Amino acid sequence: MKFPPVKSFYVYPGLVLFYANVIVVFHSVVVTAISQPNNINITVPAVIAFGDSMLDPGNNDYIITKVKANFKPYGRDFFEGKPTGRFSNGKILSDFFVENAGVKELLSPYLDPNLQLQDLLTGVSFASAGSGYDHVTNIIASVLSLEDQLEMFKDYIEKLKVGVGEEKTALVLAKSIFLLSMGSNDVSERYSVTAFRRFHYDINEYTSMLVNESSKFQKELYQLGARRIGVFSLNPVGCLPLQRTINGGTERVCAESVNQAAMIFNSKLSSAIKDLNKQLPEARLVYLDIYFETLPYIQSPSLFGKFLGLTIFTNELIAHGSGFEVEDEGCCGIFNVESGPLCNPFQLKICTDASKYVFWDAYHTTEKTTQILCSRIIEKNFYKFF
Repeated sequence: MKFPPVKSFYVYPGLVLFYANVIVVFHSVVVTAISQPNNINITVPAVIAFGDSMLDPGNNDYIITKVKANFKPYGRDFFEGKPTGRFSNGKILSDFFVENAGVKELLSPYLDPNLQLQDLLTGVSFASAGSGYDHVTNIIASVLSLEDQLEMFKDYIEKLKVGVGEEKTALVLAKSIFLLSMGSNDVSERYSVTAFRRFHYDINEYTSMLVNESSKFQKELYQLGARRIGVFSLNPVGCLPLQRTINGGTERVCAESVNQAAMIFNSKLSSAIKDLNKQLPEARLVYLDIYFETLPYIQSPSLFGKFLGLTIFTNELIAHGSGFEVEDEGCCGIFNVESGPLCNPFQLKICTDASKYVFWDAYHTTEKTTQILCSRIIEKNFYKFF
């Protein structure tokens, strides 16, 4: 099935630096996208992630919190069926992004005690599942706030300086891609499910507060040496199985008020990123829309679930496998509110084929959905970092 001419980027190892007995590989990438017709040569030494469960490969395994996914059936379709703390049946967004960027196959959690210097040089994730821009979200969930993640990042920088020196550390930071995904726990849970924040803010005030926190964090990353920063929008959180169950009525439709809140946040976030690009002269801040990329898979799952994105070295999208069959329920959970500890081996319902589902549990997408979304997001936005 042919589509308008589009080429994905392809990857090959480029510049190799030998420093302090460590090999630092800068991966050269050639990118062609719909709105960027000419090939450009770029280097991506690392991908570094901050935020929530979309980008957390297991940091919560190493802190005291109930927000964990280091047990089955999580990781069922991961390597050797091993649960790693990823809120998925397999890989998550940070894994697909670092893989598609040509850096490495998986992004490791920074708190993993087995990390080596080479792991640090190619990027890690500081993200913590359940976290939010709202400090109340982090306190209730007992997870790592953005302030906590920033302190860990400062520690990471010092480790790089010891390993390869200040000059190479500065180069790695300047050339790497930084990812930030946060806000869904604030909007879909802290504001929409519980009433606490609604006593203090209306939705415009609340989303403005969240976006201000995001902008503050991006500035702090910039001051520490980051230049290429991608910030994900919220997805259509009103269509999560959990929201359908709580706010979707007897027919479990998407909760439009929650989706509207997400769109208000996204609009403000997009505008704030444009303003920051003007304020920070060397920055390439990129708004990564995931809302309108996700929506088609919910509205027309049988059609859109067939496409796993661009084929390598071609100008065609390829129809691969079957489409989604279930978009309003999670693969794990009979009541469609299950996530984390409630999605466990004793569940009465755990589907046999997660690739037929848009969602893995009541809150998180399946590996297949995430792979498709990452392919589409990179196709449309990767060149903007350069």
